[in-house]
Amino acid sequence: MQQAEDFRAESRALHALISQTAPVRYREPTQFKGWGIHDVLQHLHFWNRMAYLQLADEAELLHHLKSMSASGTSMRTYESEQLAGLDGFTLVAEWEKQFEETADRFASADPKTRLKWAGPDMSARSSITARLMETWAHGQEAYDHLGVIRKNEDRIGNIVTLGINTFGWTYATRREKPPGDMPYVVLEAPSGAIWTHGNPSDIERIEGLAEEFCQVVTQTRNIADTSLKVTGAIAADWMSKAQCFAGPPAAPPPAGSRFTASAAA
Repeated sequence: MQQAEDFRAESRALHALISQTAPVRYREPTQFKGWGIHDVLQHLHFWNRMAYLQLADEAELLHHLKSMSASGTSMRTYESEQLAGLDGFTLVAEWEKQFEETADRFASADPKTRLKWAGPDMSARSSITARLMETWAHGQEAYDHLGVIRKNEDRIGNIVTLGINTFGWTYATRREKPPGDMPYVVLEAPSGAIWTHGNPSDIERIEGLAEEFCQVVTQTRNIADTSLKVTGAIAADWMSKAQCFAGPPAAPPPAGSRFTASAAA
């Protein structure tokens, strides 16, 4: 699956950034809920491991999911308990080893294979795409905190597609009905290619940079902090609360609260 290689490439890009950062900075709070880079790595490492188990050892995966549910603790607490003792460059090394193994396992998998997960079963393609999205989204916290402008590649097209496919999910998780059909989306890829989704319309339309669309649907930026051109009431409503990830409804960050540190200096 190409998505597995895209996940590997995005993970390697984030690894290149973090492995060149002094571990003393890993505990500094970022703009995302006060998480530090240490928390980001723990979270990515744990769930990359769980994704690996989807294909390698379903029984162990289900054991972890059941134990987490029965523990009475938060997901973050469970992750920390499971990874106790991993810190600094040791954590970085274990995270790197795991994302390579997870990418290897998914690269040769049938994309349509149905896999167990914390929520409904999903396809192997959907699972590794979710890992790519999480790596990209949580990676933004590190890039922002360290004052580095991320150089995106066209592999973010996977996240664009996920954002498009979760138009209805944004409303379903809020127990709402979409106010109409999905707006027409016209985006410029990092390569300069133009990606379009939906039925052509000048009335309901979103256009701009693909990376900014990804930032909005992953809630790493408020729509007000992007240059996306949003036309129409449906488009504006969607962009005000777009959510491409699973779980309960989440509110986008307040305008002006997420930014690349050096750009704001």
